[in-house]
Amino acid sequence: MAEPVSARRRVPLALLLLYALAWSGGSVAYIPFLTILLPVRVEALAGTAGSVSWLAFLAFGGAIAASSGAILFGYLSDVTRLRKVWIALGLVLSCGLLIAISRAQTFPVLLAILLLWQLALNLMLAPLAAWAGDWVPDAQKGLLGGLLAFAPAFGAFSGAVVTWPGLASADLRLAAVAGMVCICVLPLLVVVRMPESARSERHGPAHDGQYLHLFANPLVVRMWLARLTIQVAEGALFAYLYLWFRGIDPGMTDSMAARLFTAVLVCSAPLALAVGHWSDRHGRPLLPLIACALVSAFGLVGMALARDLKPAIGAYALFGLASSVFLALHSAQTLRVLPREDRRGRDLGLFNLTNTVPSLVMPWLVLSLVPRFGFGAMFLLLAGLALIAALVLARMPHQI
Repeated sequence: MAEPVSARRRVPLALLLLYALAWSGGSVAYIPFLTILLPVRVEALAGTAGSVSWLAFLAFGGAIAASSGAILFGYLSDVTRLRKVWIALGLVLSCGLLIAISRAQTFPVLLAILLLWQLALNLMLAPLAAWAGDWVPDAQKGLLGGLLAFAPAFGAFSGAVVTWPGLASADLRLAAVAGMVCICVLPLLVVVRMPESARSERHGPAHDGQYLHLFANPLVVRMWLARLTIQVAEGALFAYLYLWFRGIDPGMTDSMAARLFTAVLVCSAPLALAVGHWSDRHGRPLLPLIACALVSAFGLVGMALARDLKPAIGAYALFGLASSVFLALHSAQTLRVLPREDRRGRDLGLFNLTNTVPSLVMPWLVLSLVPRFGFGAMFLLLAGLALIAALVLARMPHQI
């Protein structure tokens, strides 16, 4: 059994890999379920005509449950200082509820189980996110962010596996996902002993205790706004990118689009790992974030100007790579600016709102721009948001 890391200045790579595998378990839990398995279940119950409205209500309620759960359970893991216990409990409950989805026969039952599953999933993920801040030193947070970039690709790959033709029935797919989640998370819980809390090695304006509330800290506000702007851009593209491609070239199929999305995710993971390692070695945690935000803006401008499929694919690939690297590295570097070590879980839950707020903003943004001005106008607006992210981060101290 591994020794606690509190006495070590650097965390062994094997331990970081186990943590990254556990974090990937979260992506395995929700990516194939929310993108494939849940819509399939809804269509089986409601039919094609009613599935759109069912999914809309499920998505809205799920986002509220996820946001609330992240803040609540992150806070409870702060107060009890038993993050490992909360993670294990969330793992058991979320996997059980995932399997129970197959028993739902009506919309109210399906909605109730989904809301409980979102709460249970964040019962696992919120303490897991805060736990990294307890024991990963600043000198390795870039590497940590790079490793976390593999999680979305891992989740997408798991979706391809469980939906392989003839491999498993619709009900068994949910059980298979639950099994893969356990395989990813259990090694970290069983093999490794880590401290439930660790003192930060940093001292400075973000960590000297003068900011008792999260958003009273200007560094936190800047990091929060930067992530929100990139998340809005990414959320808008994921929802409507296929329609934009089809508008440029009707020959673009859903299979081609899916392969493109997967390729971008897969390529972004090693890129984020290399960039994160570079930022650790050179002590420049913000420079890669600024560069990625600028490249994201450039890619969005290219998408606004694209009139043929190949330039459109190239511009999207540029944005997709840069934004994916940004979000992965930002997740780890955010741990640097949280003002209170004893409320790290709660504060990360509040940061998690940057993942759910875009789902509320995005539909109105698209409806107000695309019917009148086309997708090009939306891409230019999103490029402006990405540029704002770069400017906000550029005004922060280079060492945080």
